[in-house]
Amino acid sequence: MRPLFCLPLFSLPLLLLLLLSSTDAQSHNITRILAKHPEFSTFNHYLTTTHLADEINRRRTITVCVVDNAGMSDLLAKHLSLPSLKNVLSLHVFADYFGARKLHQISKGSTTTSTLFQATGEAAGTAGYVNITDMKGGKVGFATGNNEGEYGDLTSTFVKSVDEIPYVVAVIQISHVLLSPDAEAPVSGPGALNVTTLMEKQGCKAFADLLKSSGAEETFVQNVEAGLTLFCPSDGVLSSFMPSYKNLTSEGKVSLLLYHGTPTYKSLGMLRSKNGKMNTLATEGANKYDVTVQNDGEDVKLDTNVVTATITGTVIDEDPVAVFKIDKVLLPRELFKEAPPAPAPKGSKGAKEKDTAADAPGPAADEDSVPADQTASDNGAIRIVNFRGGWMSVALSLILGCLVFV
Repeated sequence: MRPLFCLPLFSLPLLLLLLLSSTDAQSHNITRILAKHPEFSTFNHYLTTTHLADEINRRRTITVCVVDNAGMSDLLAKHLSLPSLKNVLSLHVFADYFGARKLHQISKGSTTTSTLFQATGEAAGTAGYVNITDMKGGKVGFATGNNEGEYGDLTSTFVKSVDEIPYVVAVIQISHVLLSPDAEAPVSGPGALNVTTLMEKQGCKAFADLLKSSGAEETFVQNVEAGLTLFCPSDGVLSSFMPSYKNLTSEGKVSLLLYHGTPTYKSLGMLRSKNGKMNTLATEGANKYDVTVQNDGEDVKLDTNVVTATITGTVIDEDPVAVFKIDKVLLPRELFKEAPPAPAPKGSKGAKEKDTAADAPGPAADEDSVPADQTASDNGAIRIVNFRGGWMSVALSLILGCLVFV
């Protein structure tokens, strides 16, 4: 017997197609968008050449400020190196959504926004930020910051909207290239990038010092060119953990430090959008040392089965290297044992209290956990869990339920 609420059988494939295609509706490809506009062909070419296009496509809630071919000619006349050119173009990619409507409705008439240049780790002060000001006559102006925390003149203005996916990506044309002495300055290639120096400048000096003193730094350096993601606890977090760290063997200390890195580049956007376990630099044979990433709204959490840490800031996020600050030291199960659950109290209320304890969250293991410094029977996984897309599961279940009754 067919349930009354079911759709006709011939409409089910169409509904399934709509469900699948809707997942792509919020994705974007900046190269394809600009390919429809030949006046931006030069800008589009250098987005691809500098690999900024890949970074833009991976991110969500982003704005790309494009200039026409004439404007790019003025920039190319400076004969900047490719890394410096990438920094300049990175100033044109905002880490927030500014469609045409939002630009003309800026609260208090002016705001500042972070750019991808800020994520490179090369920007000092406000050099990686852009000021956006709603001007007289309906114009909107843009000014770059400097390493002294100041902003220059509004040398570029909003021209038109090129393409928009509301609150996902906005591609807008501006009148002139956004220039900055900091962005144009010569930079070293990724192979010469000193990750520990960057961490020292961003509040992770204690962790950087441990990498150097333990010898683990060399492993991180060897992975920079091929791809590296590193999670560094801030100085305050590491300070409270040091008594437990000192109880580890030399081999255990190195494994713990390597556990904070993965041998691939993962931008913040990639961590937010992908599920599954990640291997770490400590992974070796039966010693899994893998980790799970949980997405809780805009927050990204790292779960080791012993502790759950949250990403609190970005030191650098530029292919092939990403370094993020976290609020807890990552403790793998291979080295730290989980605290055993408290035994259920005896008496007539024991069963009830046991059920209640099973439903309640257990005590969170943290830096005070006792190091085992030995291989555990299971892996210390950092799981990546994404809570999005639940509506699709419900819809597909509905379709399958209908098919059962056909």
